[in-house]
Amino acid sequence: MNTEKELQQRSGNKCELCGNEENLNVFDVPSSPTEGAEASILICTTCKDQIEDPEKVEPNHWRCLNDSMWSTVPAVQVTAWRMLNRLKAEGWPQDLLDMMYLDEETAAWAKTGLAENKAKALVHRDSNGNILEAGDSVVLIKDLKVKGSSMVAKQGTAVRRISLDHENEKYIEGKVDGQQIVLITDFVKKI
Repeated sequence: MNTEKELQQRSGNKCELCGNEENLNVFDVPSSPTEGAEASILICTTCKDQIEDPEKVEPNHWRCLNDSMWSTVPAVQVTAWRMLNRLKAEGWPQDLLDMMYLDEETAAWAKTGLAENKAKALVHRDSNGNILEAGDSVVLIKDLKVKGSSMVAKQGTAVRRISLDHENEKYIEGKVDGQQIVLITDFVKKI
């Protein structure tokens, strides 16, 4: 029996994450220690697109993990655990992670993929080398002219609740005098 047929039989022709019955695809879970059906899950296009492209993630879609994280299939458990970790900032995924149980072998598989993703992720650092995260507060260490306006952001100005640019580790965004601007991390210091 081929992998797709085996997965269809195992899942009852439903997405193993959200239960959708349409547009199903075989998804090979990265870093798997095994091959074939044990290393794959059957998921819908919506789940697949959001797993592969973090920009498309809709946190509320993943509330389905409340049910699928209890699957007895390690590949489903690993994918659920990784998505919950990716969504931790939403708040509710942490509660599910606290309840979730993975045996040692499955937990090692799940963490292997997470470590690989973190290695690829951009790291934003302030002028002192401190790691910046979304929601942090920073202070400007020099006067900065704001491109496209006559505004000058003064040294010592605090910028609260920054957001990070997902494509350039040198750029962050924040509000200065009520205006949303892009700042270069070399000119800020974490508070």
